[in-house]
Amino acid sequence: MTSLAREAPGTRELLMGNEAIARGALEAGVQFATGYPGTPSSEIVESLARVANEAGIYVEWSTNEKVATEAAAAASFAGLRAFSAMKTAGINVALDFLAHLNYSGLGKNGGGLVMVVCDDPEGHSSGDEADSRWFASSESIPLLEPDSPEEAKEMTKWAFDLSEEFNGFFLVRTTTRISLSSGPVTLGKITFTGRKASFDTSQCISPYLAKLHHIDVLERLTKVAKAFEKSSFNRYQGPQNPELIIVCSGVGTRYALEAVQSLNLGKSVGLLKLGTLWPFPREFVEKHLSKTKQVLVVEEIDPFLETFIKKTAFESTTLSGDLKVYGKESGHLPRIGELRPDLVIKALATLFETEYVDREADYRQKVSDASEKLLIDRGVTWCAGCPHRASFWSIKKALQKDGRDGFLTGDIGCYTLDVFPAGDKLIKALHAMGSGVGLATGFGQLGQFGSEQPVVAVCGDSTFFHSSIPALLNAIHNKSNMALIVLDNRATAMTGFQSHPGTAFDAMGNKAPAIDMANLCQSLGCKVVITDPFDIKGTTAKLRRLLKEDKVKVLIMRRTCELVRMREEKKPPYTVWVDAEKCRGEKCGFCTRSFKCPALPWDIETEKAIINKAVCSGCGVCVDICPFGAIVKQEVS
Repeated sequence: MTSLAREAPGTRELLMGNEAIARGALEAGVQFATGYPGTPSSEIVESLARVANEAGIYVEWSTNEKVATEAAAAASFAGLRAFSAMKTAGINVALDFLAHLNYSGLGKNGGGLVMVVCDDPEGHSSGDEADSRWFASSESIPLLEPDSPEEAKEMTKWAFDLSEEFNGFFLVRTTTRISLSSGPVTLGKITFTGRKASFDTSQCISPYLAKLHHIDVLERLTKVAKAFEKSSFNRYQGPQNPELIIVCSGVGTRYALEAVQSLNLGKSVGLLKLGTLWPFPREFVEKHLSKTKQVLVVEEIDPFLETFIKKTAFESTTLSGDLKVYGKESGHLPRIGELRPDLVIKALATLFETEYVDREADYRQKVSDASEKLLIDRGVTWCAGCPHRASFWSIKKALQKDGRDGFLTGDIGCYTLDVFPAGDKLIKALHAMGSGVGLATGFGQLGQFGSEQPVVAVCGDSTFFHSSIPALLNAIHNKSNMALIVLDNRATAMTGFQSHPGTAFDAMGNKAPAIDMANLCQSLGCKVVITDPFDIKGTTAKLRRLLKEDKVKVLIMRRTCELVRMREEKKPPYTVWVDAEKCRGEKCGFCTRSFKCPALPWDIETEKAIINKAVCSGCGVCVDICPFGAIVKQEVS
């Protein structure tokens, strides 16, 4: 669409789920939006940032998710409608504040406050398959889940109204296929509230005394439950007395519909779609499940709904005593990975003891054969010209020459690709944002227990600001012997080049003061060295010298991400080619087997390395790693 903020009520647009959520926030009159980028949630805040000036709203990429939710809550306390979005991992960061915020409420004139969390089943872009719905139940936070982009928009709007009505924030949960798939959305009218921010200083918004506020939380949840029981986002469709009812939510609703249609079971199977998940709409569910003796629960990740359906059945006086509940715990649907339509179809076919063949018997083999013939088997790797490839090359050489079996503790970003086959596999521990530095502070204390291995933490510039600074402070104060390498490519590159405190622009494209991490680290008492990772020899030497120092030291490897550089400069710095006369071919293979740049393939006919001009960025680093000088570069004028 031309602009997400355009006034066109009644118009149908094709929107990504994340865009639809952003549109819903605009239609609800949001004035303040925050977040931290992370797939599959990034496009929500990005979409709002693009239209911030047009819509007259404030949007920021915050330092991390906790700060993002705190900033949004402040706007809500002052009466504005506010919003924050994050991926599943982010809610772990924000939960300390969110748990207390749920107790405190939003104050005397709190504006609607909505948080969106995007789960990542299959862990496509995450280190786990965590299900954020459990946070809602354990912390008594009201929770909604849409089943389409259209519903994502409408549900987001409703969540703002509910938040103001009940004086608490509401959580909207999506999963990857709802966030990143597109669907038709009917645009509504954008609300321009024009509210003036004003914080009532006659109050103190706080969860203390906790016991009294806990009473408020439970009373609020009881009131919300009544609204959820009547919600149009919960609905039943199907026969009056079905043989089986599928209880579903989110993208599982779409898969359940497809399964019923594919097996032609519309007269035997009913669909009970739930959009309000917590508090669990018990009366609504109990009313409809009384129509059947079999239930199949279709949901993403954990058996969350399945658990509460079983609890409802156990405690009910109206449901059949022999009600059978099937789903993930029964093994009819997998506990791991994403749901797929074929998995739901198979589960339903099994329960009805019917055979379903979606393709001819040899179809999958034909697809496999065609894929092997037509598709290149290439794993994930750094882009041609990525500074990280040069950085890890220098780190590897420095650790080898140091000779004490040193290793890296890693973090989350493009540099995570080191652990994959195309990387050097120097990272030996990899968990969460900031954890690389935290782990290194512990390893750096082990010299007193006989360890002589150097430990090097590696993080990116965005991760440094997100959560590495507290661990660095810990290392300095407790005199840990560790090195920190910051791979400063001047971008939050992996999620789409969003701004962070080290960039000179903000989410809305305005100029912003860039925090100099070198000055920051020096002010803490660290020894700081800055190097260009494309200077292989110099970078290796600098790291070797730092590893010999028994204290906290920081090496900043600074070079702009190649994708950003190419956008700005529009041309490669060098033309690069292989001198076939000097190339040793199979006798060497150093560039293709060790350096592994995707622009350096192997020519089967000549049995020599070649430059793929369509891929090569012209960085010229490969010239410095060839032991026989067979790779040549010429500066582009």
